[in-house]
Amino acid sequence: MVPTVWYHVRDLDEGRRFYRELLEFEELSVDFEERWSTLRRGEMEIGLAEGEPTDTGVAHVDVSDLKHEADRLREAGVEVGIVLELTGEMRLLDVYDPDGNRVQLAQEL
Repeated sequence: MVPTVWYHVRDLDEGRRFYRELLEFEELSVDFEERWSTLRRGEMEIGLAEGEPTDTGVAHVDVSDLKHEADRLREAGVEVGIVLELTGEMRLLDVYDPDGNRVQLAQEL
């Protein structure tokens, strides 16, 4: 499977740690020489490449309890937006990695 979204991060090791430990992605592969990594959470697969961050696509990650995720990430010091609820359908939340890349968490209601 090819990553759906690629993010540039200034520090690959920090980016890998953020996505694995805080956003609970599973690392699929890493190339320390070329400075890239691929990760997956659920159906969303992303790639990280070391470099200057740019405005790219947005990863969409399904979660079972968005409010819990928001609280957990805020407590960990992650930049988290406001929970937006589409009444009776879905909750959405924007989360930002240390380089300002946006990841959207979603919970179907």
